[in-house]
Amino acid sequence: MGYYKSSEPKKKRSGYFASSFTGLIAGAVLVGVVIPEFADMEASAENQPRTVETASGVQSLSDIVTTDVTEIVEATSAAVVGITNMKTAQQNPFVPAANSEAKEAGTGSGVIYKKDNGSAYIVTNNHVVEGAEKVKVTLADETELDAEVLGTDVWTDLAVLKVDGDSISTVAEFGDSSVLKAGEPVIAIGNPLGLQFSGSVTTGVISGTERLVPIDINGDGTEDWQAEVLQTDAAINPGNSGGALINSQGQVIGINSMKIAQDAVEGIGLAIPINTAVPIIEDLEKEGEVERPAIGISIMDLAGIPKQYWNTELSLPANVTEGVVVSEVAPGSGADKAGIQAYDVIVEMDGEPVNSVLELRQHLYNETKIGETLNVKVYRGGELVEAEIELTESL
Repeated sequence: MGYYKSSEPKKKRSGYFASSFTGLIAGAVLVGVVIPEFADMEASAENQPRTVETASGVQSLSDIVTTDVTEIVEATSAAVVGITNMKTAQQNPFVPAANSEAKEAGTGSGVIYKKDNGSAYIVTNNHVVEGAEKVKVTLADETELDAEVLGTDVWTDLAVLKVDGDSISTVAEFGDSSVLKAGEPVIAIGNPLGLQFSGSVTTGVISGTERLVPIDINGDGTEDWQAEVLQTDAAINPGNSGGALINSQGQVIGINSMKIAQDAVEGIGLAIPINTAVPIIEDLEKEGEVERPAIGISIMDLAGIPKQYWNTELSLPANVTEGVVVSEVAPGSGADKAGIQAYDVIVEMDGEPVNSVLELRQHLYNETKIGETLNVKVYRGGELVEAEIELTESL
């Protein structure tokens, strides 16, 4: 996932898959900088000579260098803001609760993408504002604004904020991430390490597209999701999370979110493609959440169940070694109406094999919609059974 700067003393910038399997299994609820590649940018460099007189009276010649990079940064950097996650510190029993104040728990970045009816809207990462009691937005000119969190989505690590738009004049333009090619130059703008380095600019190239990165949502050490991301070698550090990845036309083509931080790995930054982010942003802005289809079952990987129970409890044929076990069915759900039962082992959905909870979730969220019918095959009592499940909105 992305990183953001955790709470540390610093100088202020100037200034639910739970159920039992006869006590044997536990499930989980399925809810639902300028580099050579910038040749074109450098080609438009303009040197504007000016004369500077030193204290000693000796004159020297200085150049004001303007490139496409500097022009893009000048035009777009004000649309990248600082995000501060505010939380109340652990209550001191000797200090009255009324005297406790929310303090900075972490910082990140955000991108202003819209102004409407006097308000401005900002996209950032979910983990940047997760658990916040209060969120503050710091503009490029150091103006601080209180922000309302309109919605967050843990699966895509995105969040949308709303602030007063009176003091905001720069709004970012979204580009098309589907046409990106490896080697294409990009610019990353954000606040690495905190607001004291706000508006930091790094450059690089698109190192790869459609990269799949495993994500552990609940921190249990098991992959819950695979995020499709853009890979870049533009430096992305803690605090850059939620910032902008910009193309050579000055358009935002990614929301910086993650960085592989290993001793042997350097120069691998990851960003959420803007084409993936836009529908999520729209749902969060209008509905406060992302509507996703749900089956209405608690599940776990077959691989997570001791093999001695595969035959005795699940009655599986010897050739079935992968699938998803249903540990509980929600009453009245689509699965319940379709006759799905506890201990069923799902092995296929819409003609595609299902080997794990991760594959089931990826198919459900990426390939289906609410109201559609999902065709599934399950092993029950040693026999292969087919069922049609009407998908409903996740709860």
